[in-house]
Amino acid sequence: MPGCPIDGLVNNAGVATLGPLIETDIGELQWLFDVNVYGVYRVTQAFAPLIIEARGRIINISSISGVLEWPMGGLYTMSKHAIEAYNDTLALELARFGVGVSAIEPGNFKSDITANARARMAKSGVQHPDTRYVEEWAGVADRPDDRSQYKEPDEVAAAVLHALFDSNPKPRYMVVPNQEEARRTIGEAIKELIELNEDQPYSYSREQLIEMIDAAKGPP
Repeated sequence: MPGCPIDGLVNNAGVATLGPLIETDIGELQWLFDVNVYGVYRVTQAFAPLIIEARGRIINISSISGVLEWPMGGLYTMSKHAIEAYNDTLALELARFGVGVSAIEPGNFKSDITANARARMAKSGVQHPDTRYVEEWAGVADRPDDRSQYKEPDEVAAAVLHALFDSNPKPRYMVVPNQEEARRTIGEAIKELIELNEDQPYSYSREQLIEMIDAAKGPP
């Protein structure tokens, strides 16, 4: 479609399902990845020429689950970890064309994701009849569909607007509703950094790690 550049693309489709990795049928994984990962891949690839023509922006809605992991949520967190890698590689590959790429990483906000996931799970019968995870499934059953206790996702929308229109968009936007979710997410990233660094022949000292963090932050 020459002559019809597109200034921005927001990849916001997402679905979820729950279940232990060793018992959940691979068809559930394929279904979830088809939306959360392959859908993003296909749509971006289809519109990339028009985005490049406009030197526009691509925004990928990821999640703090692209950093965190939690029992029974492995399929979902796998898909969001994949989006994190996809986003960062896409940013490297499109920078030469003047296209900005950003990831939005929301925490828990008001949405229908739990109700939709439960409806999907009831339809597909994901719970294994001889499950080893009886207590975990009971916890899933006790989880309310209603997420009205969470904030409206206005802050997520504001992050999308900033990534689309600001002259200096951020490569990623963690958008969480409270300090505890920020602590958990940043803490998990730090934990992984420590695990990577420990007990290997090229470890860095605490002081060297702090220097690396300061260098990554850039000038104040």
